[in-house]
Amino acid sequence: MSKSIASNKKRQSRTRKPQGGLPREVKMLLWLSIPVLVIVAVVLLTQTGANSSQPVDISRLIYADSPVLGKNDAPVTVVEFLDPECESCRAFFPIVKDVLAQNGDNVRLVVRYFPLHNNSVLAIAATEAAGNQGKYWEMQELLFTKQSEWGEKRTPQTALMLQYAQELGLDGDKFAKDLSDPVVMQKIERDNADAQALNVRGTPSFFVNGKPVATLSQSALQSAIDDAK
Repeated sequence: MSKSIASNKKRQSRTRKPQGGLPREVKMLLWLSIPVLVIVAVVLLTQTGANSSQPVDISRLIYADSPVLGKNDAPVTVVEFLDPECESCRAFFPIVKDVLAQNGDNVRLVVRYFPLHNNSVLAIAATEAAGNQGKYWEMQELLFTKQSEWGEKRTPQTALMLQYAQELGLDGDKFAKDLSDPVVMQKIERDNADAQALNVRGTPSFFVNGKPVATLSQSALQSAIDDAK
């Protein structure tokens, strides 16, 4: 990727502020991610205004393969569009954990993807690959905790992802193979399409029982949950 393209992509990426060698398959995954990022950048540039406060099409918010934390029959569903490389997502991560802990079985969290940085797609693939071994949420937390090590880098940070998999006690060979799973790329493309249709402009973005949360704060998120109960 040229320096100018990387620079443009960085300017176009918009996040919401809270108040050794590579396997051939992995290289292919990273190259395939470029069109997705370009499409997202174009959409972000052409959209104006704020998210509507009206409920949206629920069918575009939750899928059977979306990562879910909490009970499926919880009365309140919080959907978060996130990017593992997003600094604002990292900053809001402990807030999300706190909100979930305070609301117990009344709330479940559904994760959707909106990658906007150089290593976002790789990081998403890492969480999905870890999820195949029962460590999705552990990998997500580890990536946020160590984001300063791998985030905002111009080159693929695959070696670090493999190191993190080892730290979590995962099967390294299976993890490396799953990093290039085409199903993950299809999921990312679908999530991007839904994010555009739902007027998502940055990360993190939240929906509570289908209604967008316009203000990024713990109090606004909790208020939306209280209203939905």
